[in-house]
Amino acid sequence: MAVTDDDGLRDLTPQAKGWRPAAAWALFDWANSPFPTIVTTFVFGTYFTKAIAETPEAGTAQWGWAMALAGLVIAMLGPLTGAAADRMGRRKPWLGGFSALCIVACALMWFATPVPESTLLALTLVVVATIGFELGMVFYNAMLPDVAPHGMIGRLSGWAWGLGYAGGLAALVVALLAFVQAETPLFGLDKATAEHIRITPVLVAVWFAVFSLPTFLMVPEPVRGAPLRAALGQAVGDVRRLWSLFRTHPLLARFLVARMIYTDGLVTLFAFGGIYAAGTFGLALDQIILLGIAMNITAGLGAAAFGWMDDLVGARATIVAGLIGLIGLGGGLVVVESTTAFWALALPMGLFFGPVQSASRSMVARLAPAGLTTEIFGLYALTGKITAFAGPLVLGWATLLADSQRAGMATVLVFLGGGLVLLLRAVPGGRGAAS
Repeated sequence: MAVTDDDGLRDLTPQAKGWRPAAAWALFDWANSPFPTIVTTFVFGTYFTKAIAETPEAGTAQWGWAMALAGLVIAMLGPLTGAAADRMGRRKPWLGGFSALCIVACALMWFATPVPESTLLALTLVVVATIGFELGMVFYNAMLPDVAPHGMIGRLSGWAWGLGYAGGLAALVVALLAFVQAETPLFGLDKATAEHIRITPVLVAVWFAVFSLPTFLMVPEPVRGAPLRAALGQAVGDVRRLWSLFRTHPLLARFLVARMIYTDGLVTLFAFGGIYAAGTFGLALDQIILLGIAMNITAGLGAAAFGWMDDLVGARATIVAGLIGLIGLGGGLVVVESTTAFWALALPMGLFFGPVQSASRSMVARLAPAGLTTEIFGLYALTGKITAFAGPLVLGWATLLADSQRAGMATVLVFLGGGLVLLLRAVPGGRGAAS
C-alpha cells in the first residue's frame, strides 16, 4: 500500500530503497547530459549555424525547424511508448533502445563536414538524436519513484540533476582542453576541416555509452508483464483513457499546462542562449564554451541545493522560487550593455535552471496515479515538447520585426512569467509533498 503525506498526496516510495540502485540511477544524468550541453546548446548547434549553413540566419531557421520536427515526433510517441512500458512492467529495454539511437546519431555527426552539402545530414542526425534522448528520458524519469529512498524523491531528483550538470561540465572541459582550444588537438585532428569540432558529438556518444552502464546493470526492474505486441495494443487504449484522468486529477492537469508554458521559455533560453551571447555581446566559440562550463557549475550547485528545499517545503515553492530568479536575472540580461554585466548576471542565473526542472520532475512523480507513472511521464514529455516550437518561433519573429536580438530574448520572459502565473493560480500552495 502507498502511504500518504499530511496533505493526502501519494508518496510513491513507501519502502526504504538502497542507495546502490539510487546512485546507479542518478549516474544516468551524468551520462546523458553532455548531449544537450554540447550538441544542442553550446558547440554543435553553433558549429552548424556558423560553418555548415549557408548563412547564420538560414542556419538558425533550419535548426529551429529541426527541433520542431523532433518535438512533434516526441509528442506523438511519448505517451504511447510510456503506456506500453507500464503494461510490460519493464523500462530498461526501452531506455536502452532510445539511448542507443541517440548515441549512434551523435557518433555519425562526425561526418557533418563544414560545407552546405552537409546540412541535411547534420539536421537529420540532430533530429534522430534528440528523439532518442527525449524518449529515453520518459523511461528514466519514470524510474525515480522506484529507486528513491523513502521521503527523498525531491532530493534524489535534485542530486541527479546536479550530477547531470556536472557531467555536462566535465564533458565541456574535455572538449575545450583536448579539442576546441588545443593548439594540436588529440589524435592529430585537422582544424581546417573542423575535425576538432566534429569530434565533440563523438565524445558525447562515448561518454553516454560508458557512463550509462551502471544504470542498466544495477537498477532493478519490476516483474515482467505483458509481451511487447500485447502491450502495444493495450497501450493505444490506455493513451485514449489517459486524457480522461485529467477530469479525476485536475491538479496534475493544471500543473502540466503551467509547466508547458514555462518550459517553452526554458527550451528557448537553452537553444538561443549561446547565439545571444555571441551576437549581442561578441563572445567567441571558446568563450561560449567557458560560459557553458561556468553555468553548468552554478546550475549543478542550484539543483543539488534546492533538492533539500523540494523535500522541506514542496516542489511548488521550489519551482516558484526558480522562475522568479530566472525572470529577474533574465530581465537584466536583456537590458545590460557591458560584457562584464552579462557575466555577472548569467552565472547566478544558472542557479535556478536545475531547481525548476528537477522540482517539476519530482512533482509529477508524486502526483502520478499508481500504476501509471511511465504513462504520466509520457505526458510530461508531451507537455514539454508539444508547443516547443512556440518559443523559438516567437523569438524569431520578434528579432526580425525589431531587428534586435534583445527584443527576441525578451519574449523568453513572457513564457517564464506566463507559466509562473498559471502555476500560482492553478496549483494551491501550502506545506506538502508537491505543494
